[in-house]
Amino acid sequence: GGRTRLLRFEAGAFTTEPFVHDYWEEVYQVSGDLWVGSNAEGKGGERFEPNTYACRPPGAYHGPFRSEGGCVLLEHHYYDETKN
Repeated sequence: GGRTRLLRFEAGAFTTEPFVHDYWEEVYQVSGDLWVGSNAEGKGGERFEPNTYACRPPGAYHGPFRSEGGCVLLEHHYYDETKN
């Protein structure tokens, strides 16, 4: 199975820990600003603009994330069915 969703970060939102999961993740940044690699206080990181795409395999650590003005991400999560 899999899922596709829109994820909205409100202005000033941030996460405090990296994420890791057992599925593939493809992300397209629709709007706003997204900072990747910030610290637990929501500072620092690398800024990304709309029309950015990322693909992460299972087991890839990513984040923490933050957004100064808010953003919308289109995410697609799925398992590699050829490995089952």
